[in-house]
Amino acid sequence: MKISQILEISEGTMLTPNADLDTDILGGFAGDLMSDVLASIQPESVLITGLSNPQVIRTALIADVRVVIFARGKQPAPETIKLAVEERLPVITSELGLYEISGRLLQNGLPSFEKRMLHAFDRD
Repeated sequence: MKISQILEISEGTMLTPNADLDTDILGGFAGDLMSDVLASIQPESVLITGLSNPQVIRTALIADVRVVIFARGKQPAPETIKLAVEERLPVITSELGLYEISGRLLQNGLPSFEKRMLHAFDRD
């Protein structure tokens, strides 16, 4: 799925100029715990989150995320947008919630890119 399609489906607004809307996104992940993002997201995905601080951008870069959606109408601080622009990471804001955005993307064919995380009790 292209970023342009994700932008439309999420009823989003692009916050980073010069984003390549033709970039392919292979799957999606939604969450607010950046430790979970690092532990279970797969590369070339969209990250949907309610957090809007610079740490989200840094985490997305480490995890090879291709686009970030800030849900629930979150407007990231200028330093967050500045970092995303510097790193050429497209950022979208949407008035929709995480559940709604995720459902719409899944319904339109974008698969979940959340790997199962092992817990201490799973290691028998």
